[in-house]
Amino acid sequence: MQVSNPNNVNIYNLSAGKSLPEWLSDRKRRALLKQDVDIRRRIELLQDFEMPTVSHGVQVTPDGRYICTTGTYKPRFRCYDVAQMSLKFERGLDSDVVKFLLLDNDYSKVVFLQCDRYIEFHSSNGRYYKLRIPKYGRDLAYHHASCDMYIGGVSSEVYRLNLEQGRFLNPLVVEAEEVNCCQFNPSNYLLACGTSMGTVECFDPRVRTRVGVLDIALSKHVDDLETLDLPAVTALKFRDGLNMAVGTSTGHVLLYDMRSDKPLLVKDHQYELPIKSIEFQDSMDLVLSMDTKILKLWNRETGKAFTSIEPGTNLNDLCLLPESGMLFMANEAPKILSYYIPTLGTAPKWCSFLDNMTEELEEKTADMVYDDYKFVTRKVLEDLGLAHLIGSTMLRAYMHGFFIDIRLYHRAKAMVEPFAYDEYRKKKIREKLEEDRANRVRSKKLPKVNRDLAEKLLTAKEVIATTSTGKKRAKEAVGLLEDNRFSEMFTKTDFQIDTSTEEYRLLNPVISKLDKAVKRKQQSQLTKQYEEVEEDDEVEGRASEDDSSSDDEHMWTDDHKREYHEAKRLQYEKDRQDRLEKKELGDTSQPRFYQLKEGQDANKREDKHKRKEQRKSLAERLESSHDKSVIKESGTRGNKEMTFRWKKSERESRRQKANKEHYEERKKLRRTAGEISKEFKEKPKYWMGKKVT
Repeated sequence: MQVSNPNNVNIYNLSAGKSLPEWLSDRKRRALLKQDVDIRRRIELLQDFEMPTVSHGVQVTPDGRYICTTGTYKPRFRCYDVAQMSLKFERGLDSDVVKFLLLDNDYSKVVFLQCDRYIEFHSSNGRYYKLRIPKYGRDLAYHHASCDMYIGGVSSEVYRLNLEQGRFLNPLVVEAEEVNCCQFNPSNYLLACGTSMGTVECFDPRVRTRVGVLDIALSKHVDDLETLDLPAVTALKFRDGLNMAVGTSTGHVLLYDMRSDKPLLVKDHQYELPIKSIEFQDSMDLVLSMDTKILKLWNRETGKAFTSIEPGTNLNDLCLLPESGMLFMANEAPKILSYYIPTLGTAPKWCSFLDNMTEELEEKTADMVYDDYKFVTRKVLEDLGLAHLIGSTMLRAYMHGFFIDIRLYHRAKAMVEPFAYDEYRKKKIREKLEEDRANRVRSKKLPKVNRDLAEKLLTAKEVIATTSTGKKRAKEAVGLLEDNRFSEMFTKTDFQIDTSTEEYRLLNPVISKLDKAVKRKQQSQLTKQYEEVEEDDEVEGRASEDDSSSDDEHMWTDDHKREYHEAKRLQYEKDRQDRLEKKELGDTSQPRFYQLKEGQDANKREDKHKRKEQRKSLAERLESSHDKSVIKESGTRGNKEMTFRWKKSERESRRQKANKEHYEERKKLRRTAGEISKEFKEKPKYWMGKKVT
């Protein structure tokens, strides 16, 4: 048995624990009970209360004496006698059961709606009759007054089968294409059918006509009907003659008063899974709504959550035992789940021992909390000289020892052990020494493969990590040693680095930095061990040992900086020497400074003038250029026409004249290929010593 406490409500899972296979012998069962504590502590409420693979439905008979279940595989029907707490009988079926209905107070009359369109009628002796319906069925409802069986399914017709006459009667027709569920009102026997179009259509069985339609899609929980699919009705439950609960395929539960088409309350499961079953609990005015994932218990008036059960397997059916706190759930697992909630009510009469067990568990949970108490054994009491208190109110027996007041315990311990402080002080000193020993220098454990590389990485980490800016580079340097992806690099000889290869020479700048760090580290260690430097003998201008350590750490960066500045200085000297040589030789190929400046100014002025001309409109350009264009105006009044021809500027005329002269000059100098082709044609051709014409 497992105990959970969601929302401060104790829920006892009676089906928790290991189950033993059926084929085990009694001897092996007894052996397992002795060995396994979990099996010994389990509670088997009903013997073999399970299915081979999956359970589809579970119901309790109206008289409360039997519990009936259906499941697979193979399809079967089981009946349990609660008085004997064991299986009464089991029957095999031809196909899986979609729904089953108990027609009498016990198991003597049962109807099964199967997945292959068959309906089976069973009596206490076994199968009585079997017939087939035109369409696949989804739910059953029975009207006791007229002996009519109503079957809703994948059709707009609700089939009506009269069990007294043994024949089908005229069906009821709904406006939707499918009927998912149907149920009779226990007070006025009004038949409600939930459809796939999101409507609940109500029929009066006396006149067999529709008396009302409830459209749940018009409720406030659907924001936009154009973007969302219509929610189908998947579950129905009447509380009394006026109150009804409707479950939808979107995970909503709507409570209605049948005198109004607006819901009194809308409860969202937040999982967007179809509602499988709905039950009402009258003693605490709760609603139990179940989808495939969770069972929620909430207040009918306010919708406030009371508690919830989430077993971890998909749920198929719910059965709440009337006037008790026990419920069963069929699920996608072999065991049928059994839960007991003492807050909802007492246990049924046939398992009244559960109340005593849960009360003892709650008392033990409260007694296990002891504030300001110390647990001691009998030997500790004898050492403290308090053995004479056994049996008095100063001690409380518990398991193999006693609970004693913590103040009395400290007072007795101080009297018996006056030197306890000295022992405490020695203990703290030992802990401090152990802490100091952990900070001592330890020898490095280097790998056998790539030993030099590992030593370089460790030394580089120690050198770089001494500064605050080098912590990040220190992590990168030792990353190969700590990363599991590169562990084989220091264990397998196949990854041994060969320093004679070309690849190793290409990586020399990177490796040289590590080499310099290792050399500086070794040099500093040798200096500390074998040299004694006095402060008076320090050379003026030379940094001390402490100051030089920080310079050595960044020596490789200083080297690069010096090389860079030296290269820049040499380049500057070379350029300066070239300029002096050109000046001495009187090189006038390059324009002078004033010439370059004047040319730039001229170009700037010309560009500025062009930009100014481009910003002008066409009419302004023509007015300002009469000397360059010819304008003709013709027509009168509204049919006035103006034509103009742009004259070439002097600069454009000179450019065209120069191009023409250049073209004539090239034409005179060009040599044609006419003479060559003429000679080639006149020269005779020979092939294989013979003349070819």
